[in-house]
Amino acid sequence: MRVSVEFVKGVVKDEDFPTDRRYEVAFVGRSNVGKSRLINSLLGCKIARTGATPGRTQQVNFFLVNDAFYFVDLPGYGYSKLSKAKQQQLHELIEKYLARRKSHMLTIILVDCRHPPSEPDLRVKALLEEAAKPFLVALTKCDKLSNNELKRKLVESCALWGADRVIACSAMTGLGRNALWKAILSQINA
Repeated sequence: MRVSVEFVKGVVKDEDFPTDRRYEVAFVGRSNVGKSRLINSLLGCKIARTGATPGRTQQVNFFLVNDAFYFVDLPGYGYSKLSKAKQQQLHELIEKYLARRKSHMLTIILVDCRHPPSEPDLRVKALLEEAAKPFLVALTKCDKLSNNELKRKLVESCALWGADRVIACSAMTGLGRNALWKAILSQINA
């Protein structure tokens, strides 16, 4: 799939979100879950910043895809080197975005397949369910598991999140890329 992408802006206040009403697909997860890598893998270029240090994304980043809709890279949660005040500010920004943003069409919650979902992952799930917002779960870093371990993890994840919501992914191998694109486009074109 041919994709064009442009970084539009990074914001730290909800009043600075884009106002053009294009549909938006949000990516959210722990700071070290591989969010930027998955976004880059989906887009086929290195536009989302990645680094050896978790917690690099401390704003809401908007990437215009195919001049049609946005990928929205939300700050990672759980990064302890930020001050409590900064963590709270980012948490509130994420919650406002997920619960209230009208052009927000889909959230992709990233969960490292090697670990159980964190308490913040489950809070995001509850928030989205309460707001009646659609979401998917991208199990990241699946290349790090054996086939048997991955099958077991998929069964566990489907039981928790719902079988139609879980996609096994790997930014390194491309696993799940086509399934994610199919889910994204079907939600945007619905």
